[in-house]
Amino acid sequence: MQKRPPSKSLSEEMSKGSNAGNLKPGLYLVSTPLGNARDITLRALDVLRDADVLAAEDTRTLRRLMEIHGVPLAGRRMIAYHDHSSPRDRSAVLGALKDGKVVAYASEAGTPLVADPGYQLVQDALAEEQSVFPVPGASAMIAAISVAGLPSDRFSFVGFPPSQKTARRKFFEALSTDKGTLILYESPKRLGASLADAVLAMGADRPAVVCRELTKKFEETRRSTLGELAKIYGDTPARGEIVLLISAGEDIADPAEIEAALRKALETQKLKDAARDVAEVFGVSRRDLYQLGLTF
Repeated sequence: MQKRPPSKSLSEEMSKGSNAGNLKPGLYLVSTPLGNARDITLRALDVLRDADVLAAEDTRTLRRLMEIHGVPLAGRRMIAYHDHSSPRDRSAVLGALKDGKVVAYASEAGTPLVADPGYQLVQDALAEEQSVFPVPGASAMIAAISVAGLPSDRFSFVGFPPSQKTARRKFFEALSTDKGTLILYESPKRLGASLADAVLAMGADRPAVVCRELTKKFEETRRSTLGELAKIYGDTPARGEIVLLISAGEDIADPAEIEAALRKALETQKLKDAARDVAEVFGVSRRDLYQLGLTF
């Protein structure tokens, strides 16, 4: 991949000789590409170039990203911070912030804290009254909902399902009546099991999508039903990074409520009109309501 020259921040262009590109001291949460290195933002490159200290979920990945885009490390300190980091590692980052430094924290891929490490770091920084700034960019869940073809006016990100079978089934049962599209991350090794449990909780006919390796060489999006996807990935385990999306469940109206609404409508309308109006409200068959009205 061709290297690009280091970009200049707008503040640097406007104020020659300014300190660290005019970045305010604080913690900058830098979003990084999911796979395609060119999905980095220009502002992210500015922050990575101008920060005093670099922290990363995976220091090797960040070094490689900076090399691709021609951003020199230039002897700066790089701190590893991930799920298994100790309080001592977190203290090193907080110490730099207390010294008035600009600290850039980069995820391995995607947006920090979205099913990624960094939450406790941000909490501690805020508790110390340090500034925290977002550097927006790639996010697997947003990329997935944009291509899934499922309703996107309302959706919920629910992270990773539990790894234990009983807990995972209860997890899907609790989400079965959610009114928006569900977005989950899952391990490729557990995808088949999660889909099977989702079928038991939500039904085999629920529309669903599996996005795999977004923005990478072997990117793939499968759109089908939970039942069909469970068969596919039950027989052939998936590979790579996975985003699972499940369509919202349909509301099932209470038959007693429907009957009460039809009786109420019949007080002022003919059966044909009442059946039509109540059917539109509850999304049920007009013919069935007409037949029900004949029994009153």
